Amino acid sequence: MRHEALRQAGWATLALLILLLWDASGLDLALARAFGGTYGFPLRDNLFLQRVLHDGMKHLAWLLALLLCLGLGWPVGPLAALPFARRLQWVLTALLAWASVALLKASSHSSCPWDLQQFGGVARYLSHWQGWQQGDGGGGRCFPAGHATTGFAFVGGYFALRERWPAQARIWLGIALGTGLVLGLAQQLRGAHFMSHTLWTAWICWTVAWASDPLFARGSHAVLSQAS
Repeated sequence: MRHEALRQAGWATLALLILLLWDASGLDLALARAFGGTYGFPLRDNLFLQRVLHDGMKHLAWLLALLLCLGLGWPVGPLAALPFARRLQWVLTALLAWASVALLKASSHSSCPWDLQQFGGVARYLSHWQGWQQGDGGGGRCFPAGHATTGFAFVGGYFALRERWPAQARIWLGIALGTGLVLGLAQQLRGAHFMSHTLWTAWICWTVAWASDPLFARGSHAVLSQAS
């Protein structure tokens, strides 16, 4: 278990270094220009991106969160086979990931791509790190990517499931990460976020879930010991 924890810490550190290199590369603007220009973003009001991948998936995520909350007191199906500590972990890490990203967004002055002068808006481009120090002339509150938490916030399910069902835990992790990336890309196509916004959201959600795991593991092991 200690070896596994060190391995995951190594992956988290490597991902952080890659993110910092991405921030320094200038690829955010280059990618944004592939989907928009001074005329704006043609797909900003696309019905599928807006109604299905934004509004629809957001409602689906809250439904899943509600079902997980209900599963704390009335577990059914696979949830019934999980210790209470693991069911609680799944819920709380998702809510904590959502809250962490929301708090960061609320304190950031970085504006979305569609607000920038390069894309027909009024704001000037600043690094999102500068967005906590000064305004860019736009609406701000765009970093990190909030909508991507619709998928990424649920990565805590991997830690909740892996002790009992390691294969299914990996499948769940793939679904959560894949969903977050697809939704982040959809928002990029619309001009709502830069790719770095999505990648930072993924790292934050993973770190919240990973750092919280030891707290719930102790409760889970205590239940399993009593059952045996």
